[in-house]
Amino acid sequence: MTNVVRFAKQSLYTGIALAFTTLSPFLAFAQMAHVHPQQTQTADQKVKANDLVKIVRDSTERFKDVSVAQAEGYALQFGCVSGDSSGAMGMHYVNGDLVAKGVIDATKPQIVIYEPLASGKLHLIGADYLVLADSWDKTHSSPPELMGQLFHLFEAPNRFGLPSFYTLHVWAWKDNPNGAFVNWHPNVVCEQFNAAN
Repeated sequence: MTNVVRFAKQSLYTGIALAFTTLSPFLAFAQMAHVHPQQTQTADQKVKANDLVKIVRDSTERFKDVSVAQAEGYALQFGCVSGDSSGAMGMHYVNGDLVAKGVIDATKPQIVIYEPLASGKLHLIGADYLVLADSWDKTHSSPPELMGQLFHLFEAPNRFGLPSFYTLHVWAWKDNPNGAFVNWHPNVVCEQFNAAN
């Protein structure tokens, strides 16, 4: 039974990785529909947003060294995700065990995100919280949110052939002029990753 679960998880991650890497032009289009425009925030909303960024920074600082993330179960799944004119999302290192648990905990992101540098090193730029919609919706009556930040929903069926999932990016280590919680970062590039592969 353990092998079946492991195979199912690996198949899901492989499918997600394949969809992200082969359909990135379509991903750019789809993601544009899931960008929450920056709105005027109340003082309380600003405090919560700043607190979330701080928690992510405190919880992921050790992952500035990608080998520490790998030792804790994170593995590169998507290559380097980029869009046509929206910027990029970078390299997603996914912790399959955390994805499988389906629990949202600000101190334990399912994904840590890196940008490839010209030096060949990886620069930690943020985190991504991801839960499968089926699992979440079975036990919750509303979509996920984390400290006031709503997750973005990608429904199924979708052009990627993936199950529905909720996601929230937090650009904790590289300021995003479009906001700390949008999907795309206009100042992240994947050229160094593409050149090396």
